[in-house]
Amino acid sequence: MPDAVVDYNLLNGKWQIVQQQNMLHERTKVLYGNAFASSAGKLSSDGADLSSEDLGDCDWNELSEYYACEYYDVPSKDGVLVPLTLVYSRKHKQEGNPGLLHGHGAYGEILDKRWRSELKSLLDRGWVIAYADVRGGGGYGKEWHWDGARTKKMNSIYDFVSCGEFLLEKGIIQENKLAGWGYSAGGLLVASAINTRPDLFRAAVLKVPFLDVCNTLLHPILPLTAIDYEEFGFPVDHEEFLSIKKYSPYDNIQKDVPYPAVFVTSSFNTRFGVWEAAKWVAKVRELTQYDPERPVILNLTTDVVEESKYLETKELATETAFLIKMVNNT
Repeated sequence: MPDAVVDYNLLNGKWQIVQQQNMLHERTKVLYGNAFASSAGKLSSDGADLSSEDLGDCDWNELSEYYACEYYDVPSKDGVLVPLTLVYSRKHKQEGNPGLLHGHGAYGEILDKRWRSELKSLLDRGWVIAYADVRGGGGYGKEWHWDGARTKKMNSIYDFVSCGEFLLEKGIIQENKLAGWGYSAGGLLVASAINTRPDLFRAAVLKVPFLDVCNTLLHPILPLTAIDYEEFGFPVDHEEFLSIKKYSPYDNIQKDVPYPAVFVTSSFNTRFGVWEAAKWVAKVRELTQYDPERPVILNLTTDVVEESKYLETKELATETAFLIKMVNNT
């Protein structure tokens, strides 16, 4: 369901949609985006006595006629069930579609599964969009968070890999057509999953990723906070140092092995240093098996992308074009 603004009557508990995000369906039909405020009823001048104006309950304008959601519990490596949510087009879904697997798994944050209009281009091309609520995130509270943090960080990566394997084994996504997507700490998750199972993914997008975990945590002058050490570990502790070395994407790149195509974006204004992305890309190019059909691309910018709708749209369009080219051409 696209984001909506709702007029809610506190006196009688009635509500009505005032405005909802525009959606263009099949390039011809505009879905939603209508403003109901002017016709919903004239409110009193002081805005207080709304009881006489019964706006009435109305249904959410949702997209279930065109798109569907499915939910699965996927067993991880140690048997723990990991929530996996799928979104796909009812019209274009068929066995063996390409797919994009999202993950984050850090800071106890719940994975954002809201409707994102930029994914509509993939959905209408038959892609399945999947969201893995791996440990380290906030899917099942504090215990779920800490079971994927610090010395247990590998649990997050095993969860993500298990979800990818599930999608292929069940025929939901065609083999060699699975892509991964991760932002910030989610980039760490996806890059570590690639190191663990490079054959599982055909492509990946890493946005301002945290890739050189060990070296970054060893330099406290960098713009990290106490919560970052709580989340990923204190490398001055020997046990935690070994744990970090085990999952750090930069330290575990496999040699002479074919890697998926990867599109890495970073900015000179990001909290995680731009050199992390540059070092990781250089090392992947140096160590892994070269394949011109699986490029490892570094996209750097000096702009603050989040502050410009145009730059955000441009970056998202580039990422989408990359995924389509890399996955659909196989």
